[in-house]
Amino acid sequence: MSDIATTADLQTGGGQGYLRIATEEAFATRDQIEVYLRMVRDGTADLGMTSLWGFYAQSPSERATQIIERLLDLGDQRLADMDAAGIDKAVLALTSPGVQPLHALEEARRIAGNANDCLAERCAAHPDRFIGMTAVAPQDPQWSAHEILRGATQLGFKGVQINSHTQGRYLDEPYFDPIFRALSEVGQPLYIHPGTPPDSMIAPLLDAGLDGAIYGFGVETGMHLLRLITAGIFDRYPDLQIVVGHMGEALPYWLYRLDYMHQAGIRSQRYERMRPLQKTIAGYFRSNVLVTCSGMAWEPAIQFARQVMGEDRVMYAMDYPYQYEADEVRALDAMNLSPQSKRKFFQTNAERWFNL
Repeated sequence: MSDIATTADLQTGGGQGYLRIATEEAFATRDQIEVYLRMVRDGTADLGMTSLWGFYAQSPSERATQIIERLLDLGDQRLADMDAAGIDKAVLALTSPGVQPLHALEEARRIAGNANDCLAERCAAHPDRFIGMTAVAPQDPQWSAHEILRGATQLGFKGVQINSHTQGRYLDEPYFDPIFRALSEVGQPLYIHPGTPPDSMIAPLLDAGLDGAIYGFGVETGMHLLRLITAGIFDRYPDLQIVVGHMGEALPYWLYRLDYMHQAGIRSQRYERMRPLQKTIAGYFRSNVLVTCSGMAWEPAIQFARQVMGEDRVMYAMDYPYQYEADEVRALDAMNLSPQSKRKFFQTNAERWFNL
């Protein structure tokens, strides 16, 4: 990333007419990385975690070592990288898959709780730069609900991140409802971040090298959001906002077909759980779903999402440290948008939805 270090035209401070708030930025704790290594080495990790973290936590490659170093830094290096890329504020969350693969509940709770404490301390040290999201252990929904309340009321966090499935289980199960009750109580958005697909669906993706961010992340996370929508999550919690990255995991592009086939499925009564909803899938995308451009610094996709969802529902993200490119910031600065629309995209939508 030598251009980032040497280029001076990306400035923080809003001189271009807006602040740049990056809304899907990752950090890690040493405990978290060590337990991933242990699970990979002792064979308790699933296939996706073995593929992903077997690389990032063990490879001597420049990409892997640089990402681990950046994940673990919530101080000078991260701030310098933000300054170099013109990022004014970062919404930070514990990197995927969080503690969700952990089988021992006490260990999962401990690592998530400690990560939240660590993040809160760093956000307090840099309140004008860092914004926190609460990490939870969905395998323990009641504890997660209490942690959501603690994050919102004691730690100053502005949202909650869950890294898609939890050991092959999805949030549309009634088991996880305490999490949604807590989100409703605090009025905060849920960011559904990708994880690698569970063993039940990963095989053809893994064989082709498509299990991670290249494709498998989006396939699995998009499915998760559709499961929630078609199960009626937004009819039960009409004020709930769910954020997904990577331009909505491709779902905005599919909305016409999703609505057509969803309505056909309801009419056919083919599936017991597919029942009439108060809105169409596209309708929920315009009232309850938010998307960020993490990893998708591509103007045609951004413009399309704005067109079908509304310009208030599309936000900027960098996806640091996994995708840290100054040229992507320049490209989005140059998008064919009005100054008012560009300010919404980079700044005020994030301020509104994360209540900054």
